[in-house]
Amino acid sequence: MSQIFHPSTNTFSRVSIFGGLFIIAFLVWAWAELNESTYATRAKVPVQQPVPFSHEHHVGGLGIDCRYCHTSVENSSFANIPPTKTCMNCHSQIWNRAPMLEPVRDSFRTDTSIRWIRVHDLPDYVYFNHSIHVAKGVGCTTCHGQVNRMPLMWQENSLQMSWCLDCHRHPERFVRPKSEVFSVNWQPPPNQLEMGRELVKEYKIQSLTSCSTCHR
Repeated sequence: MSQIFHPSTNTFSRVSIFGGLFIIAFLVWAWAELNESTYATRAKVPVQQPVPFSHEHHVGGLGIDCRYCHTSVENSSFANIPPTKTCMNCHSQIWNRAPMLEPVRDSFRTDTSIRWIRVHDLPDYVYFNHSIHVAKGVGCTTCHGQVNRMPLMWQENSLQMSWCLDCHRHPERFVRPKSEVFSVNWQPPPNQLEMGRELVKEYKIQSLTSCSTCHR
């Protein structure tokens, strides 16, 4: 019986299989890279707000403490956006006629909230509690970056699950003394791991990595 397929068919089949596997591997790699890119996470991208509020000016320049505006961060699951009255505590006296602050003055006059654009927006299926992280020695800049150097606010980190788990698995790398939680100038010392292990014991920090910790 004569041969149905030409011998070159074997070579073509091998090349097709190898090429298909290569294409699949490339697509998986490309998807992973895209998923972690700033295009997907929106990290490092400044967010335009109705009023160009500068953390660099207020925190870095004037030295305003995080808790002056975000009053609930120590005892609540969320760090609240301050009401307009907080802004007007100062701006009723200084820059009280600046055109760019007119939305603030109008908000105060009409008792209508400014529609700020949320910068750090976790999915609805993720539970995050600010107060427990603060109580365990996790600093503001650990998650939010050096806000004292941000003329416009942006999301410093990816906020993806892998990023959260890195801290939950190795808290000693990130925890700091509770007295330094709200310091924007604190930097990890050379003996961070040694100090971190001591603080993990002192603050009774658990390495919580079960799904139910964040997905409830």
